[in-house]
Amino acid sequence: MSFMVGDVGICGSGIGSFQLYRSNMKWLTMTLNFVKPVRIGSGYRVLSIKMASHIVGYPRMGPKRELKFALESFWDKKSSAEDLQKVAADLRSSIWKQMADAGIKYIPSNTFSYYDQVLDTATMLGAVPPRYNFAGGEIGFDTYFSMARGNASVPAMEMTKWFDTNYHYIVPELGPEVNFSYASHKAVNEYKEAKELGVDTVPVLVGPVTFLLLSKPAKGVEKTFPLLSLLDKILPVYKEVIGELKAAGASWIQFDEPTLVLDLESHQLEAFTKAYSELESTLSGLNVIVETYFADIPAETYKILTALKGVTGFGFDLVRGAKTLDLIKGGFPSGKYLFAGVVDGRNIWANDLAASLSTLQSLEGIVGKDKLVVSTSCSLLHTAVDLVNEPKLDKEIKSWLAFAAQKVVEVNALAKALAGEKDEAFFSENAAAQASRKSSPRVTNEAVQKAAAALRGSDHRRATTVSARLDAQQKKLNLPVLPTTTIGSFPQTLELRRVRREYKAKKISEDDYVKAIKEEISKVVKLQEELDIDVLVHGEPERNDMVEYFGEQLSGFAFTANGWVQSYGSRCVKPPIIYGDVSRPNPMTVFWSQTAQSMTKRPMKGMLTGPVTILNWSFVRNDQPRFETCYQIALAIKDEVEDLEKAGINVIQIDEAALREGLPLRKAEHAFYLDWAVHSFRITNVGVQDTTQIHTHMCYSNFNDIIHSIIDMDADVITIENSRSDEKLLSVFREGVKYGAGIGPGVYDIHSPRIPSTEEIADRINKMLAVLDTNILWVNPDCGLKTRKYAEVKPALENMVSAAKLIRTQLASAK
Repeated sequence: MSFMVGDVGICGSGIGSFQLYRSNMKWLTMTLNFVKPVRIGSGYRVLSIKMASHIVGYPRMGPKRELKFALESFWDKKSSAEDLQKVAADLRSSIWKQMADAGIKYIPSNTFSYYDQVLDTATMLGAVPPRYNFAGGEIGFDTYFSMARGNASVPAMEMTKWFDTNYHYIVPELGPEVNFSYASHKAVNEYKEAKELGVDTVPVLVGPVTFLLLSKPAKGVEKTFPLLSLLDKILPVYKEVIGELKAAGASWIQFDEPTLVLDLESHQLEAFTKAYSELESTLSGLNVIVETYFADIPAETYKILTALKGVTGFGFDLVRGAKTLDLIKGGFPSGKYLFAGVVDGRNIWANDLAASLSTLQSLEGIVGKDKLVVSTSCSLLHTAVDLVNEPKLDKEIKSWLAFAAQKVVEVNALAKALAGEKDEAFFSENAAAQASRKSSPRVTNEAVQKAAAALRGSDHRRATTVSARLDAQQKKLNLPVLPTTTIGSFPQTLELRRVRREYKAKKISEDDYVKAIKEEISKVVKLQEELDIDVLVHGEPERNDMVEYFGEQLSGFAFTANGWVQSYGSRCVKPPIIYGDVSRPNPMTVFWSQTAQSMTKRPMKGMLTGPVTILNWSFVRNDQPRFETCYQIALAIKDEVEDLEKAGINVIQIDEAALREGLPLRKAEHAFYLDWAVHSFRITNVGVQDTTQIHTHMCYSNFNDIIHSIIDMDADVITIENSRSDEKLLSVFREGVKYGAGIGPGVYDIHSPRIPSTEEIADRINKMLAVLDTNILWVNPDCGLKTRKYAEVKPALENMVSAAKLIRTQLASAK
């Protein structure tokens, strides 16, 4: 018999092996010891001996972003629905077989999605807003993708961050008039699909209470509408789904209820008890997991959760929810399963197997050996797919890492060790990697640590008030009322991507690369001047990603070739890996900003990514507190800000798109996070002159609850997402919050191909002027334009500028 590392399709006489950390014989032998050959026809198939192991969920894009390219081809009408479905089916098959071959006992299904799992749940429930003209029956791609992306005639649904991750979900729009119906059989179909492949899976559903708590009142529905009042209306659909899964042969089902980690009110907690009591009879005969993740479970919630009727087991995040361990040790219901999430689903560091095994062994005496299941802390959706696809990654750093495929191996290795089949060689190699990381000289820079430690004696505020600074800046910039700008990036064409790719591969010279980028910047500058935009950007043609671009030029960062993670829809990001102390060896953006400013007399924004966003959108070292790493990044960005100012750049934007995203899920932890996050931003620009205008940008989160911290950032101008969330941001100003700095709530949604009219944008501006002073309001899109096409961008910006001019004329005539 022969075998190949990474060969996951097992049939005939081939032996499949799971993708491993390294392709040396020791590891292959270890793997083969975990399986047994079973004769099938004239050949053999290798069947894994399955221990008590469980995976909450798995990345859906594919190891080389196969789903991304299939989706975009379908959206561009270059391929058919059948082509897209074939790519999706192949990915699902590969994932299920991969986990089965690794020996995972509880394999999830229905964690695949063409766009988003919350949108999938909304379609399962038939919760389609009326503007999409859904006529009933089974929801197809046209309706599904219109809800996600909008179309030429109607806008998309709101998109916001999934808890404190960089994943975005589509926000369901609900109200008393919604007629729920079983409109998508996806969960059942995928269970059957896996079963036909010989893999028995655990179907995963977003739980009914979490679904409602993550929804919002539809347009026209009172904002105070109690969403949980719809529980009785959605449970009948859940019952239909459960009934079909049982009929199809499912023996386990998983309900993801991550809202249980939040600070919930008593009526919200009562909804969980009500929901699972109502479902109990339908669930009879099924084993039920209620899965939680991302934080500790509050003590009162733990009592209610573990008392739920009809539930077989409970899944807990024991990485970010370490305090939950104390609750479990204080008492766990007899006869119930504990799905112990000891393998981190949100970071890429190799598990400390010895420490995890010790934790698991301590739980055995409480839960019972036969009721303890080794699991991931959350879905592996939030980590990269497979280290096998990183042949060029530094060998020492690579030895410290584990992507999703390797985490599956870790889960099973821990389960086997717990069952008395510990692989000593595997554990020994893991221990050596842990020791290497702790002692490596490349991790520590004493000068950086000393500089960051010195920051704690000051709050780093600029010397003058924002109103005084705005006056000084206006004298220098001479901007009109309602100044127009964009957020930073312009469309990244195929030609532009080709130039960057060829330069990176050393197929073109540096001179040719610089020439091509300068030509692109010139084109973007001329377009903005033709459109009559007031404050320009250079379009960021030299940047692959707003975080990776900076990380590549900072010390302490490592990069992958295929470490992609889904952000939303087909959009993937490749988070840098922060493995050591961070510093800036050289200027990063000054050359390009100076070049762009030389092409125009209008103000040109210097474009930087802020320290909190770089932190939150990276895989961060877990051997020191996050705030210490953030302070180090802030000092590096501070150096860049001051160099831009010296180079004659008078407007500098420091994006903090992810500041809200990092807010802890528990309210008791908010103040500490916001203190160091806001402080980090202020560090970056404390040294600039009053005449240098500091902008920041935030998007796709709920900012209303941190508005006072946003004010405390002390930026001169903030541009902020507003239109896709149905102008939710404006409500905070209607409620009396006074904002004295410049502010640009987005006037149109850039994540939809739809082009807004001048009248529509003008109407949005008037709504803003009802709650904001004329002299502080800016006009801009929701976010950067990188993902759009010029055919969409040019008319949209044209209409935006026309709307601003229209309102200026109306304001002037009203005086």
